[in-house]
Amino acid sequence: MMLTEEEISALLLSLKVSLWCVAVTLPPGVLLGWVLARFQFAGKAVIEAVLHMPLVLPPVVIGYVLLLAFGANGWLGYWLAELFDIRVAFTWKGAAIASAVMGFPLMVRAVRLSMSLVDPRLELAASTLGAGRLRVFLTITLPLAAPGILTGAILSFARSLGEFGATITFVGNIEGETRTLPLALYTYTQTPGMDEPAVRLVLISLAVALVALVASEILGRRAESRLLGE
Repeated sequence: MMLTEEEISALLLSLKVSLWCVAVTLPPGVLLGWVLARFQFAGKAVIEAVLHMPLVLPPVVIGYVLLLAFGANGWLGYWLAELFDIRVAFTWKGAAIASAVMGFPLMVRAVRLSMSLVDPRLELAASTLGAGRLRVFLTITLPLAAPGILTGAILSFARSLGEFGATITFVGNIEGETRTLPLALYTYTQTPGMDEPAVRLVLISLAVALVALVASEILGRRAESRLLGE
C-alpha cells in the first residue's frame, strides 16, 4: 500500500501534533491529578467541572472558544503576536493546542485515579523519616503512580490522533499545515472519486490507534510488574 505525499504529510503532522500535545499537557496533568487526588479545598468541584467540559461539550464549541482567544483579535492571540511574534490560529501549533485541550481531561482522570490508589501511609512513612514533600512525591508517589500516568499519556496521544471538530474550527483544513489524518479523511470523503485514499487513511488511523493502545497496555503491565517486584 503506497501512500501519496499528501497522505504521508497528514500522518507525520498527526504524529507531530499528538507528541507535542502529550509533551505540553503531561507536567500540568500530573500536577493537577495529584492535587485533585490528595487535597480537599473550596472550589474543587468547580475545577473538576471545568476540567471535564471538553468531554461533554461539542468539539466545535471548544474550537470556537479557542479561536476567540487565540485568533488575531483575541486577547491571547494579539498578545502573543505583538510581544513574541507567535501566531497560533490556523497553524499546526493551534492544532496541538486544540488536541491538548480535548485530551487533557482523559490524562488527568487517569493520573488522578492512579494517584488516589497510592497508599498515603507510604508517603507518611517517608515524611516521618525526614523526606520533604517534593522528595516524597518524586521517590514514592510518582513511581507508584507510573502505570496510570503512562496510561493517561497514551490516552491523550490517541485522543489527539482522532481530534477533528475543535481542530477544524480553530485552525482550519490547510494542506501541509493543519490537515491531520482526520481532516485529510474528511477532505477525501467530500471529494468525488477519492474512495481509495480515504480507505487507506482509515486503515492507517486504525493501525496507529491500535499500536498506541497495545503499547499502553504492555507498558502499563511492565510498570506494574516492576513496582510489584515480579
